[in-house]
Amino acid sequence: MDERLLSDNIAKLLERVRLSAEKSQRVTGDILVLAVSKNHPAEAIRTACQFGLGAFGESYLQEALTKMSQLGDLPISWHFIGPIQSNKTRAIAEHFDWVHSVDRGKIARRLSDHRPATMAPLNICLQVNISAEESKSGVSIAELPLLAREVLALPRLRLRGLMTIPAPSQDPVQQRAAFARLRLALGQIQALAPGIDTLSMGMSDDLEAAIAEGATILRVGTGIFGSRNR
Repeated sequence: MDERLLSDNIAKLLERVRLSAEKSQRVTGDILVLAVSKNHPAEAIRTACQFGLGAFGESYLQEALTKMSQLGDLPISWHFIGPIQSNKTRAIAEHFDWVHSVDRGKIARRLSDHRPATMAPLNICLQVNISAEESKSGVSIAELPLLAREVLALPRLRLRGLMTIPAPSQDPVQQRAAFARLRLALGQIQALAPGIDTLSMGMSDDLEAAIAEGATILRVGTGIFGSRNR
């Protein structure tokens, strides 16, 4: 991707975030832009780092590991945001700083078991199927407290918050309604652990609605890198 175009995209995105935070009377520094870099080359990530981004989200383990080996000189925070297969938990636990897509106790236990004792506890977000779509992963709101208790009991994990990918909508009212449900769910989980503080929600097309409802991590791919190369 052309460096000038990438620079312009990042500048425009950060301005969108700033204006949205200002409108919602929020502090811009409380909102992390997580650059979704899956299917984009390591060179694009290196350039994005030069223009101020430091957190990157990957969904495909082997692709991510290759990039990590190529970018080991950079202080990148790596976030796993894709579906998790049981046979991938060891590598994920050993190489990532965050995992956003935990929706089963079995996966959480394996991540905890495989997290090296020499590393800080792995930051975890529980994926919630907020729109109850059969095609999407995620725990239901009703099942969320049980899963949260399981993760809180695991020694090598640190439960940080919730993640969701709501049903697509161009209606800002519907967008906000979905994100509001996740915000309310986080409030319920905070009764179990007051330190939980993260709402991973909002992407290129709905980040304004997400910010208005309290998002702390925005997962943005197209708005930064353009369309993915498959």
